[in-house]
Amino acid sequence: MSFIDYKIIAGILIFFTSLLAVSYPIKVRAKPTHSPLLEAGDAFASGIFLGTALFHMLPESVELFSSLETGIDYPFAELLCAFGFLILLFLERVSETISHSKKTSNMLPYMIAIILIIHSLIEGAVLGVNTSFETALFIFIAIIAHKSSESFALAVVLNPTNLSLKAVIAIVAIFSLMTPIGIMIGTSISEGLEMQSAKYLTAIFNAFASGTFLYMSTLHHINHHQKMHHAGENLLEFLYLAFGMGIMAVIAIWA
Repeated sequence: MSFIDYKIIAGILIFFTSLLAVSYPIKVRAKPTHSPLLEAGDAFASGIFLGTALFHMLPESVELFSSLETGIDYPFAELLCAFGFLILLFLERVSETISHSKKTSNMLPYMIAIILIIHSLIEGAVLGVNTSFETALFIFIAIIAHKSSESFALAVVLNPTNLSLKAVIAIVAIFSLMTPIGIMIGTSISEGLEMQSAKYLTAIFNAFASGTFLYMSTLHHINHHQKMHHAGENLLEFLYLAFGMGIMAVIAIWA
């Protein structure tokens, strides 16, 4: 089985994971409810994202930029990482600003969907553009672990709104397709480029995506759990997050 076949299978698995996660809340038009298991899984997945960004994607990007010998001594990987972090921070701040305006409150679900869609497209492109099986596997694990909670959260956010069922299904369908589309785009680009150009693209995507991974696993995670108002479970969720990050740290010993 070729590396491209693995990426195709990864895209299919991610797509169906998204659909399965949203099927119940959409079917019953469920209201936001607290699920300790879902919260623990989300915290664990955030830890995987954090570890993937810090121990694998960002270091690999730094190494790739160094090997390219551009002749410019500048931390491009770190700059792109910060840029990816700030992009998602900006989008979430805009969505929060909109949420405080009664006239535009109906736009909030769309803003949340945009944030998640952009993140999903980026993470898919990063998986697709990577030519290292180990790194691609880490990214896939992070995505598949986080996708169900993201999908479920998106459906729960959309359900209480005055959006029609068709609109909710359309937004969820677009979100579910974004990561597989990103994988196809990334794979197509990497396959069509020369080795040197592919290295540039991989370095750029890894650095930028590591910033989005950092944001989703830190500020976005904290903001989401503060809204859940379950302070007594904060320590347990932190331990799940630390466990997820610890796993990626241990894997970094060999990869």
